[in-house]
Amino acid sequence: QVQLVESGGGLVQAGGSLRLSCAASGRTFSSYAMGWFRQAPGKEREFVAAISWSGGSTYYADSVKGRFTISRDNAKNTVYLQMNSLKPEDTAVYYCAGGAGIYYSGSEYEYDYWGQGTQVTVSS
Repeated sequence: QVQLVESGGGLVQAGGSLRLSCAASGRTFSSYAMGWFRQAPGKEREFVAAISWSGGSTYYADSVKGRFTISRDNAKNTVYLQMNSLKPEDTAVYYCAGGAGIYYSGSEYEYDYWGQGTQVTVSS
């Protein structure tokens, strides 16, 4: 079992930056692909970014490419999402997810574990 806890959300002005963290429990973190997803009010949850178990491969949604960076520190059992040049449309609850047996994926259905989410609000 893996438990995931997100932190780092908050209120920021458009053009600003935030760094989200997702701390994982369990000794198998380094074997999991990790992903970030988000859900805005009234919308379905959508893929943001993913990273392979080693950190060697990353994958981004077109809407955040060039602005967001996903990374991980397996020694700290933590995955990060650095968000720059934030826009009001980035406002959402952000969730991290862990997937066993996948390299990385943009599909939420391939992830086994989910955090509770952290709110990100970008004001215009």
